[in-house]
Amino acid sequence: MLYHILYEFLYDGFNKYWSPLKALNVFQYITFRTAYASLTALVMSLLVGPWLIRRLREFQIGQHIREEGPKSHQTKAGTPTMGGVLIVLSIVIPTLLWANLRNPFVWVALLSTLAYGAIGFADDYLKVRKKRNLGLTGRRKIALQALVGLLTGLTLLYLHTIMVREGGAERLLYSTRLTVPFFKNFTPDLVVAGPWGILGYLPFLLFVTLVIVGSSNAVNLTDGLDGLAIGCTLIASAALTALTYLTGHATLSDYLDIQHIAGVSEVTIFCGSMVGASLGFLWYNAHPAEVFMGDVGSLALGGAIGTVAIIIKQELLLIFVGGVFVIEALSVMIQVAAFKLWGRRVFLMSPIHHHFELKGWKESKIIIRFWIAALIFALFSLSTLKLR
Repeated sequence: MLYHILYEFLYDGFNKYWSPLKALNVFQYITFRTAYASLTALVMSLLVGPWLIRRLREFQIGQHIREEGPKSHQTKAGTPTMGGVLIVLSIVIPTLLWANLRNPFVWVALLSTLAYGAIGFADDYLKVRKKRNLGLTGRRKIALQALVGLLTGLTLLYLHTIMVREGGAERLLYSTRLTVPFFKNFTPDLVVAGPWGILGYLPFLLFVTLVIVGSSNAVNLTDGLDGLAIGCTLIASAALTALTYLTGHATLSDYLDIQHIAGVSEVTIFCGSMVGASLGFLWYNAHPAEVFMGDVGSLALGGAIGTVAIIIKQELLLIFVGGVFVIEALSVMIQVAAFKLWGRRVFLMSPIHHHFELKGWKESKIIIRFWIAALIFALFSLSTLKLR
């Protein structure tokens, strides 16, 4: 919105009449708008946070702790939850303020985040109403998540049919080719051409759905300790901010030999907003937490991370960008598989952060060590851009 008013309207339309308006030229730069989107999200989180926490307490929207979890968590019962509403608003509003709203990728990221946030909101609302740790059924939640993932994939397929002109040449607005880390010449197309017809789009749609649903649930599983999920999200979204900027920059993407997606650099502003919103929410979610994000926050953040990775063609690199999330999700899958196959548990409790709790690690130590691991994963993911 500010981009359209201050740059397109005032700068383009009136700076030739009034020279001070030339300063508005700075609004054309992605880096400037990303920085201010991040600051806007941070300030918004810090200012609105206390009011939201008070309102959640007034409405008695408190967290219900599962009885089979670590006993130390029982003291957290009644802590305000659904604080993820603050996260979603702090991502959406700064993005609307600072991004070019004519860019379709911005809307794909925003709508996917809002949709997953809505699913999480419904789940949290049912938990509060029933006054127990059970909201939407697992099947219903997965079905809704898959539907949003499928719609996101269909939207990107539509963008794949649009041609744009850049640098004197025409290219597709979006690519369905897969970027494989460490292999610069191996970019398989997930849309199968030939006699398959509409079925040729199925691999791409299934892959997009799997990535976004998997990312959403992985963040949700990680959200079990004060500040754990939001701290890891802060680190992952910072890495995605850099990756998105590089993907949208024609010169830098060519230098690094990564897929260039025309216009995707505007999504950098969305990623910057996610960084600011995460940092602001961490202020209140740090141990001991004053508020929990709930599913409305974790599903929205996971959906946002997965959607951005799909948009910038770094779906496989997401394994490293969100390494902690992947480990948390794998620990649950391993635990369930081992119990069903052999009737034994691999971990004392899953997700794996609870395993370390039961081994006697202090909550704060687990959180900080997982943050360190997340930072190592994020730095490694960025280093792979030259390890090709």
